[in-house]
Amino acid sequence: MSISQISNLSPSSSTVALGSNSQTHSKSMSRRQRRSAETRLRLFRCALQLFAERGLQNVTVEDITEAADVGKGTFFNYFETKDHVLSVMAEIQLGKVGEAVARAKQGKQTIHALLRQLVQRLAEEPGRSPSLARAFISSFLASDSVREILKRNMLEGRKAIGGLIAEGQRRGEIDPSLKPAKVALQLLQGNLGTFLLWSLHEKPSLETWIEDTFQHFWRSIAVSSDEQEP
Repeated sequence: MSISQISNLSPSSSTVALGSNSQTHSKSMSRRQRRSAETRLRLFRCALQLFAERGLQNVTVEDITEAADVGKGTFFNYFETKDHVLSVMAEIQLGKVGEAVARAKQGKQTIHALLRQLVQRLAEEPGRSPSLARAFISSFLASDSVREILKRNMLEGRKAIGGLIAEGQRRGEIDPSLKPAKVALQLLQGNLGTFLLWSLHEKPSLETWIEDTFQHFWRSIAVSSDEQEP
């Protein structure tokens, strides 16, 4: 799949409010949609802060709604359970992949730069604290419905990243003998493994861990200077 073929990877209205920088899309939302997205965002952010401070198991729905200053019934308008709050992360991450695809289509940055920026951006929310990272992991492992949401979004994101890899091959940055889909999977596997290890060791920062992982990844797929066309 090439960059030009990825045309439908655009964040939903709720995702835009949560993690996207697409002001044009946000302006196209109705007042009611914006208000709904803002409430969902407030619940998500308050929950994230509480999970980071107390741990997932020590936070109740009442704690979240009190912090967000909304009624308990409002919470269930947006989320089935407390764990489903964390499924929003999958939407945010997919929105960030969509933004990387959009920038690739503009052709102003190298694929190396775009992928490097992308992996760092994907680490922003879960990298707030190791305890929050562990909360994400435990939620995804414990809830079948949350796990299914994650799987669907990761599959869509992986296809889009495969398009970025194919574009890198077209531009002469990435080894053309590699299969884009497998390289995209390798990138996600490396990031998830790094995320898990950092949540256990806690130091140095997740940003440092991610940067090291990406540099090793890039060296394994990049066209060497000897192979590049003059």
